Amino acid sequence: MPHTDTRRGLIEKAWAAAWGQGDVDALDTLLSPAYLRHGQDPHPQDLNAFKAAIVTTRAAFPDLVTTIDDILVEGDRAAIRWHSAGTHVNSFLGVPPTERRVEVSGATFARFEGDRIVEEHVTWDPRALLSALGVIRVGQD
Repeated sequence: MPHTDTRRGLIEKAWAAAWGQGDVDALDTLLSPAYLRHGQDPHPQDLNAFKAAIVTTRAAFPDLVTTIDDILVEGDRAAIRWHSAGTHVNSFLGVPPTERRVEVSGATFARFEGDRIVEEHVTWDPRALLSALGVIRVGQD
């Protein structure tokens, strides 16, 4: 079983390449071909859908910076706290460009099998993104 620091390093390197530079194929060193990502949608994303989502997000926010705030690895589990910031300059999920700078944060909980992540559960508040884009108003009546 890979050492905790090895897993931490794999996560940091793959995230920097995928989220930071748009090199989504770098995820192949971290994520299993059988990878599933559970999030807001009741249907999990497979590896190809996750890569496509990163490409779409980076196209809408080309200056996107995703920062890993904490990584905790214990046995075959990892918890990653992160935040992302970028400027909305191209259409995103049907929302025309707003030129607004936005920041979102969340946490990803991963499960390894061997040296690859096979499953992740991601939690973040999409309302924060929609509010920052001016699509909805949160907490103001």
